[in-house]
Amino acid sequence: MLTPADVSCPYCGESIEILIDASAGDQRYIEDCQVCCRPITLSVQVDADGDAQVRATGENEA
Repeated sequence: MLTPADVSCPYCGESIEILIDASAGDQRYIEDCQVCCRPITLSVQVDADGDAQVRATGENEA
């Protein structure tokens, strides 16, 4: 089940919508910004209720 989530690009600041597969549990992957095409590291944490929290960072951020 894919769930939409809005994140802000750490480079251009634009809000973009991504699709999260919360059934896969915690994840970390890279997806290009749909506006500026720079790589965004997305960290997804899923709680016990299946709700996903997404954090978007640039390649040089911790």
